[in-house]
Amino acid sequence: MKKVITYGTYDLFHYGHYRLLKRARALGEYLIVGVSTDEFNRLKGKESIQPFEYRKKILEAFEYVDEVIPEEDWEQKEGDVEKYNIDIFVMGDDWRGKFDFLKDKCEVVYLPRTDGISTTDVKNHIVKTWKVNKTYKIGNYDNQWIFDGKKRYQTLLPGSRNDKVRFTHCR
Repeated sequence: MKKVITYGTYDLFHYGHYRLLKRARALGEYLIVGVSTDEFNRLKGKESIQPFEYRKKILEAFEYVDEVIPEEDWEQKEGDVEKYNIDIFVMGDDWRGKFDFLKDKCEVVYLPRTDGISTTDVKNHIVKTWKVNKTYKIGNYDNQWIFDGKKRYQTLLPGSRNDKVRFTHCR
C-alpha cells in the first residue's frame, strides 16, 4: 500500500484545501494529514480561527483522508516519514524546495496551489465585506457580532452549545 503524507493548518477549510487533499490522496492508497496544533501555530506566528480539535474533526470526516495526526513542530516531519512508512511527502508548491531533504527517505511532490483561494484570502474578504465589531465570551458561549449595515448577525462560534446564527435588524 502506497502511503502519502501532507501537513497544514487547514483553518477555514475551503476549495483549495479540498483540491490539495484530493490530489494528494490520488498519489497513493492511504493519506495521512498532519494538522498544525494551536501551540505550533503560535510558534509560527499564526493564529487559527478554529481550534485544533475542530480542524482535526473536519479533516477526519473528509473522504480522502485516512488518518489525522497533530503537527507539533518543524522537525517531526522526518520522523513521521519513517514512523508511518511514507512513500510520498506532499506539500503545496509555495513550499517548493523546502522539504527536498526528505528525498532520500521518500518521494517529495509539490502540488500547484489553487488559484484565487487561500485562507488568507478568505479572512481578508471577511474583514473587507463585514465589519467584525465585537467578540466576547459568556459562559460556554462564544459570541461574535457582525454588522453589514442592514442586519446584525449574532454567530455562536465553534465551541458554543448552539451553533445557529441569529439575525436581527439594526436600529
